[in-house]
Amino acid sequence: MSLSESGASSGEVSLSGLSMESTVGGKSPLAYADMAEQAVRGGWPALLSASTRQATIFNRSYCDDLCDTEVREATGVRHDAYRLRRLLEAVARSLSGEVTLKSLAQDIVGVSGEHADPKTVATYLDALRRVFAVEDLPAWSVALRSRSRLRSSPKMHLADPALACAALGVGTDRLAHDPQYFGQVFESMVIRDLRVLASAEYGRVYHYRDNTGLEVDAIVEYPDGKWGAVEVKLGSSRIPDAERSLLTLRDQRVDLDRVGAPAFLAVVTATEYAYTLPSGIDVIPLGVLGA
Repeated sequence: MSLSESGASSGEVSLSGLSMESTVGGKSPLAYADMAEQAVRGGWPALLSASTRQATIFNRSYCDDLCDTEVREATGVRHDAYRLRRLLEAVARSLSGEVTLKSLAQDIVGVSGEHADPKTVATYLDALRRVFAVEDLPAWSVALRSRSRLRSSPKMHLADPALACAALGVGTDRLAHDPQYFGQVFESMVIRDLRVLASAEYGRVYHYRDNTGLEVDAIVEYPDGKWGAVEVKLGSSRIPDAERSLLTLRDQRVDLDRVGAPAFLAVVTATEYAYTLPSGIDVIPLGVLGA
C-alpha cells in the first residue's frame, strides 16, 4: 500500500490533479524519523495495526520464507537458499539503481568463498521476480529533440523497500542515521507510491536516463499521453539540483512537439511543507501525496 492508503500520508496533494498552471500547499504529518519508521514497517495491509517491532520481525521472517520455501514452491526448482539470500541482500544494497548481472555476481560470495556466476544470478533473479519480490522499473521510451541517446536498462526495486531494510537488518534508527542509504530506500518508497497512485488513472511509471548523464527518477505516463516527471530528494538541500534536471528534461531533451508538454514537474521529498517554485515545479512531501 501507499502511505496515502495506509493513512500515514494526509493525501491532500493529488497526483492526478497536479498541473503546471496550479500551485500546491500542505504540511506533512511525517517528520524525518517518522518517514524512516514507515520505510522499515512497509506497506503491507496485514501490518496496519502491528507495532514497528512486530512489522520488522514479520519482514525479516518473510525474507527468510522467500529464500527457504516460496521460491521453490513457485518455480518447482530447489535453488540454493544461501545464495538466494545473498542475492536478496545484493539487490537491497543496490536498491533504486541500475545494476548488471556481473556486478550482482561480484557481490554474492558463496560459502566456499567463490563469486556467483552471472548466469546463475540471472536464473535466481527470475525466480525472485516469479514471487514478485523483485520489481524492475523500466526505462522511458520517448522521442528526443537532441542527439542524446536513451539508456534502456531498468532500475531494480523490491516489492516494498521494507524488504531491503529487513534483508540487511536495517532498523529505524540505523536508517535515519544513514542518509545515503535512506536516500535509496526513500526513492524506492516514492516509486512504490507513485505506481499505486498512478494506477488509479491507469498510469505507468518509468525512469529516464540518457548518455549525457541526465537522470530523472520517475516519469508518470497515462494512456491518453499525459505525462509528468518526478525527482526524488530526501532533504531540501538537493531541491535546486532536482529542479535543474527537470527543466533540462523538458527544455532540452524531450521533443515536446511530438510528446506534448509535461502536465507537471515535481520534486518529492521527506521534508515538511508542499509549495510551488517560481519555475512552476512543485515540491511535495511524500507525506501529503495522494491519488
